[in-house]
Amino acid sequence: MGESTAAQPLSSSIGDYVKIIWELAGSGAASTTEIAARLSVAPASLTKMLGRLQELGLVSYERYRGASLTERGRAEALRSVRRHRLIETFLLEHLGYSWQDVHEEAERLEHAVSDNFTERLAEFLGHPARDPHGAPIPGADGVLAAEDSFPLGEVMAGGRVHVTRVHNEEAPVLAYLGERGLVPGRSLEVKEVRELDGVVTVEDEEGVSHSLGGPLARSIFVRLLS
Repeated sequence: MGESTAAQPLSSSIGDYVKIIWELAGSGAASTTEIAARLSVAPASLTKMLGRLQELGLVSYERYRGASLTERGRAEALRSVRRHRLIETFLLEHLGYSWQDVHEEAERLEHAVSDNFTERLAEFLGHPARDPHGAPIPGADGVLAAEDSFPLGEVMAGGRVHVTRVHNEEAPVLAYLGERGLVPGRSLEVKEVRELDGVVTVEDEEGVSHSLGGPLARSIFVRLLS
């Protein structure tokens, strides 16, 4: 049973659970409350599924301590993430989708394609390193590049930064940022950081100012420019 789990595609429901646990916890543990909220499932259904995932060798689960991925579970999660982010890239670059619409479409498509299709797609796209939102795409070997960026909200006034990633999947938020050009690849100067409410004011390359609320500023990841 253990050998076939890694070789055969996971069902869409199991794949979703594994990917969500990875997104929430990485190499740590995700609480059942967090998992249930992300997947909109009842506690009883969640407990049953976590037990099944543990039987399959994908998850280590202890009641009241949450769930963490096994080595095999992490490998499966990264396979799913790779498919998803490559599909997003294809939808944006070749099918005319906007960057705020690719996530939901990729969620539907990622369960329908094989690993063979995924690797052919990667070759067709030229083996991109990042998806349309700037998130790193895991390699075919399961290796995920280390993230060296940090939230815009942590930059002090006067800092000049390069936007590397937007860590938000909500279409209205992505549309808002896209309309203002606050996307990966842009350079910004932080003009003000208000301690009272966390609002960050930045100026773009055209000299236009943008004020971003605390949560939004924390979802934009950047690197400092020298």
